[in-house]
Amino acid sequence: MTMIDLNSDLGESFGPWPMGDDDAMLALVTSANIACGFHAGDPAGILRSLRSAAERGVIVGAHIGYRDLVGFGRRNMEPSDAELFADSIYQIGALQGLAKAAGTRVAYVKPHGALYNTMAHDARQAAAVIAAIKALDPALPLMALSNAPVVAQARAQGITVICETFADRAYMADGSLVSRSRPDAVIHDPKEIAGRMLRLLREGLITAVDGTDIRLEAQSICVHGDTPAAVAIARRLRADLTEAGIKLASFIR
Repeated sequence: MTMIDLNSDLGESFGPWPMGDDDAMLALVTSANIACGFHAGDPAGILRSLRSAAERGVIVGAHIGYRDLVGFGRRNMEPSDAELFADSIYQIGALQGLAKAAGTRVAYVKPHGALYNTMAHDARQAAAVIAAIKALDPALPLMALSNAPVVAQARAQGITVICETFADRAYMADGSLVSRSRPDAVIHDPKEIAGRMLRLLREGLITAVDGTDIRLEAQSICVHGDTPAAVAIARRLRADLTEAGIKLASFIR
């Protein structure tokens, strides 16, 4: 590959409680998944992040999640179809309003945390979110876990899918992410992370925790904004990819 998008989850601070360094990350990424207030973020903080993204020319996506501020959206939940459908529209719509005020627009949708991982394999919850996107704006792409069943499910409904891989997360042999309950779920070393992503872009392969190689489709790479080394990881990854002749650019043309 000669071009790749680099994204991060931002806008997650809440009132006086900071989460990550949005300004530093926005100087490094090409797309930003902005929290919509359900798993993290308050309206004033979200608006600041949107304005910062607009100033830097970084595209933004609606980072929708379960209604779970206390659990940061990382607890498994079973909302009804009607609830998840309406909650998804509510979050995307709220971000669309804030984005317009910030001089930008919502260019895609990326579910967060437990919703993202559940949707990857749970056709019912995936269908509710896909239906919400179609009802609001069927032209909005869905960012989803590479190789997961949700990719084919969304494409079958006419939704453009951006296949995503994770720079700082470990993978199981089936292509799913290692559970955050395990100590080896998150990778912290910037050098190791950059090496993994370079191999992925050159060979299409990444090594799972059991040592097997798995093949992944990738249009975007995620670096989580809430980890302590997030900025260092994104900076090293951007530098190493650029040195290797890989251009970082948004998937929105």
